[in-house]
Amino acid sequence: MDPHSEMAESARPAASSCCVPATSALGHCLPAASPPAAKAAAASPFRPALGDRSTKGQAEIPAGSFLMGDPFGEGDPADGESPVHEVSLPAYRIDTTAVSNAEFTRFVAATGYLTDAERFGVSAVFHLVAAASPTDILHRVDSAPWWLAVRGACWRHPEGRRSSITTRPHHPVVHVSWSDAQAYCRWAGKRLPTEAEWERAARGRRGGARYPWGDRLGDRGKWRCNIWQGEFPGQNTLDDGYLTTAPVKAYRPNGFGLWNTIGNVWELCADWFSPAYYGHSPAEDPRGPSAGLTRVMRGGSYLCHDSYCNRYRVAARSSTTPDSSAANVGFRCAND
Repeated sequence: MDPHSEMAESARPAASSCCVPATSALGHCLPAASPPAAKAAAASPFRPALGDRSTKGQAEIPAGSFLMGDPFGEGDPADGESPVHEVSLPAYRIDTTAVSNAEFTRFVAATGYLTDAERFGVSAVFHLVAAASPTDILHRVDSAPWWLAVRGACWRHPEGRRSSITTRPHHPVVHVSWSDAQAYCRWAGKRLPTEAEWERAARGRRGGARYPWGDRLGDRGKWRCNIWQGEFPGQNTLDDGYLTTAPVKAYRPNGFGLWNTIGNVWELCADWFSPAYYGHSPAEDPRGPSAGLTRVMRGGSYLCHDSYCNRYRVAARSSTTPDSSAANVGFRCAND
């Protein structure tokens, strides 16, 4: 069966980790997905030509080295966060925020682009916030029943057809796939960051720390990121102020001037994912395996909680199939 037809039929809405189709290795941060089409294995991340590049809204990350990976041994072994290894990167630029709804709206207005979620007609919505008619809620995801397959959920209607981004122009765009992010990058004169670029920038000059600001999640009684508080998945105490996404400039930026590198939304990276990659990753400007089934995403989301998903650490890794989407996945762009 054609995988796109199969996805529409079964309403497969999101991601798989560790290249294991139909198995969620995210601690159920996201529901499982089937493998992508074979043609995806040949896709290469877009990198704009020099004359086509735009550095609008980007911070410069100076050339240098850092220790990549989890020095605390807190990651799931299946995620491949070890061994810790030194990586050297040339100078590059990266967006200070995730791409917002307002920015994605300008892209769609200029190009008429349809996202994968819009073409398939369905995407994943967290059960507490679904805004859809009963007939639009197709089913719960068996392996993660807090996810609903919702007909009509897309970047314009994040919780279903009865929701809108009208009052959320400065929140991160969601329900975008890796392929959608590639299309935006081509239009914007940017590219997706490599996984190594993402981690160095996310650390914000705090090499070896758990979080962009240090090793403790709390900061003098104030929240520094948008993650789940309370008892997942039924009760969120909203201590950080948000049930779903926060504005892209919520909280405080890190040492490189980047906002929300952990929590809020998962951020897509250019690389194919492999849990074994760190064992043989090149020390100079690594760009991931040459092929794979899933693409790296980083940073965790507003649904992460340490009771089941401790993946809002800067070293944490996960992945998603290139055509999958969900209400907690977005991206930011980079440039040489």
